[in-house]
Amino acid sequence: MAFSKSYIPYGGYWSSPYAKWQGSFANMHALELAAGTAGKFFENRKISPDKFDNLYLGQTIPQLQCFYGGPWIAGMLGNGNITGPVINQACITGVVCVKLASQDIEDGIAGTSLIVAADRCSNGPHLYYPSQTGPGALGQTEDWVWDNFGRDPWAKGSMIQTAENVAKANNITREEQDDVAQRRFEQYQSALADNGAFHKKYMIPVEVGKGKRAKLIETDEGVFPTTREGLSGLRPMLPEGTVTFGSQTHPADGNSGMIVTTKEKAAELSANSKIEIQFVGFGTARVKKGFMAEAVVPATKAALKDAGIEISDIKAVNTHNPFAVNDIYFSREMGFNVNNMNNFGSSIIWGHPQGPTALRALIELIEELAAKGGGYGLFGGCAAGDTAAGCVLKVTG
Repeated sequence: MAFSKSYIPYGGYWSSPYAKWQGSFANMHALELAAGTAGKFFENRKISPDKFDNLYLGQTIPQLQCFYGGPWIAGMLGNGNITGPVINQACITGVVCVKLASQDIEDGIAGTSLIVAADRCSNGPHLYYPSQTGPGALGQTEDWVWDNFGRDPWAKGSMIQTAENVAKANNITREEQDDVAQRRFEQYQSALADNGAFHKKYMIPVEVGKGKRAKLIETDEGVFPTTREGLSGLRPMLPEGTVTFGSQTHPADGNSGMIVTTKEKAAELSANSKIEIQFVGFGTARVKKGFMAEAVVPATKAALKDAGIEISDIKAVNTHNPFAVNDIYFSREMGFNVNNMNNFGSSIIWGHPQGPTALRALIELIEELAAKGGGYGLFGGCAAGDTAAGCVLKVTG
């Protein structure tokens, strides 16, 4: 569909730092943590929770009593009058929430929508599915996080196998992947410059622990120091493979949020009303079994077509890149320099909490475009089931 009425207020978004698997957020309820982060954002920006007409909750990993989803989050935020669905589309959940919220604006269903995306990969649930027809009525078990990382029930392979399939089919070498991983780490240092000035534009510190054990998490936890020498010394994850621990992302915990509204209300809620952010294009795609990284190309092409522009019109590109393979393939197929993507880092560096990952990439894309004086920005990210989504934002002012 064509998008023409959907806007994001400048500064109308936030994120917690992302914490490594089994790190500082490992024992914190993802939804309660997300409500606390959003509440601090509203307080800092002096935005009342009653301004919202509905809410989209992006979540892919169950938490205790998450059955109550959106209404619970809304209640914790101080608006017990709104509701909305829970969206689970694996790694692209965040951007799908933005697309659905934008549709509501386009259709006049809502005037201002709130998006909260939150997940905790640490301590994911271990599930038991009863079966009265099994031997001795024995059921099936599932480790929600690791079992689904390890096997796609349709394609039959693991996530990492999809990256190796794409690398082999497209002659993407180990050395190329290491080069991109090193480049992304270097780009992340730009976000840390000037005492983390870039992150401070949107990141909300999180206090963990109590009393003498209390500490404030102000930046991402679990970012691994990356050198070319260190990368070259790592073993491939699969026998005779090319993907190492250093050229893929790591599971993390955290949350991100965003406001989607009309042009007029975006100006009212903006931290700088001279800057406009418009959602102008969206696309999804699915490719053949076991080739997940390739799906980003047709998805972003669909988003560009929806926006009515070409890749040559794009000023900045951010991706969800669980593997360096993703960016190399995208760069080759789309003709966009791989070294000029993700200029402040990406999920391959700061981690992958799943539900909120794409939303944070969009936030960083907005801030990069604003710093450059505006222009079109493109996001692309893959997701489970050999799928992907892409979207186009237009920043002016």
